[in-house]
Amino acid sequence: MKKWLAPIALTLTLVLSACGSTKDSGNTANSGSEPAASASPAATGTITYQAESGPVEVPANPQRIIALGSAPNVLSLGIPLVGVDEWTGKNPLFTDKLAGVEIVSEDNLEKIVELEPDLIIAGTHNKNLDKMAEIAPTVAYTWGKLDYLQQQVEIGKLLNKEADAQAWVDDFKTRAAEAGKQIKAKIGEDSTVSVYEYDAKNIYVFGNNWARGTEVLYQAMGLKMPENVTKDVLGPGYYALSSEKLGDYAGDYIVLSQTKDMKNPVFETETWKGIPAVKAGRVITIDTEASTYSDPTTLDHLLKLFTEQFLALP
Repeated sequence: MKKWLAPIALTLTLVLSACGSTKDSGNTANSGSEPAASASPAATGTITYQAESGPVEVPANPQRIIALGSAPNVLSLGIPLVGVDEWTGKNPLFTDKLAGVEIVSEDNLEKIVELEPDLIIAGTHNKNLDKMAEIAPTVAYTWGKLDYLQQQVEIGKLLNKEADAQAWVDDFKTRAAEAGKQIKAKIGEDSTVSVYEYDAKNIYVFGNNWARGTEVLYQAMGLKMPENVTKDVLGPGYYALSSEKLGDYAGDYIVLSQTKDMKNPVFETETWKGIPAVKAGRVITIDTEASTYSDPTTLDHLLKLFTEQFLALP
């Protein structure tokens, strides 16, 4: 992905594999077709999965999955991996689940061969997809074709866990909507929330579908974003701010995505300190490395965090 800054570069690679926009597409996997048949843990043989590239014969019960994309979605279904991309490997939410799992990349085909995968999951942005398909059945997803909840269901279809994926989606929507009601009762129906992230030189504001909990806050909880964010950020997904414009995009509350040990001088300026939300102590911080996906594990983590911290704010 693009290499602009540590958090954003890391994030875009992650987001391409995990998070999506709100657009749907008739070309998405299994769109308009019957769901894949359920498979028991002992199921053998193959099923035909309708991928974006066309039908792919995949194991009915894959045992050795390499995920260069959508890895958190797979792990959230309780399915182990033998290989994973480096960014997922750095995510603190998955440390325990990735014990002993090899870090692999699209450029190291020899390593992929050595791991003897029976299924490879990737993003359409990954290189060497054709070569990977010669090693094992390969399914690639395009970020943006499915929203964050549909993506989980689609991974469920691929892995014969569609019922489990859909059950989580239904439950999450209910829990998030209830949390949103509680938070709006506390902060006010019309209060706005901004989501910022920074690196050593820049600061960014995010729309409603670029991870960092934006899907939870805006889509699932129904919290509002400031007018300028709606106008300038919803389209591109994120927006770089000059220091003098920080306040123009600040909501009544701010969620600040930050990377450990990352410093930015903007936070020492009077511009930042003068933002009403900052002066009032209405800033919630989240860990960038633990919030750059939109899979169930990440979403549940952020839902709990947001609920607790918003209700505790002045």
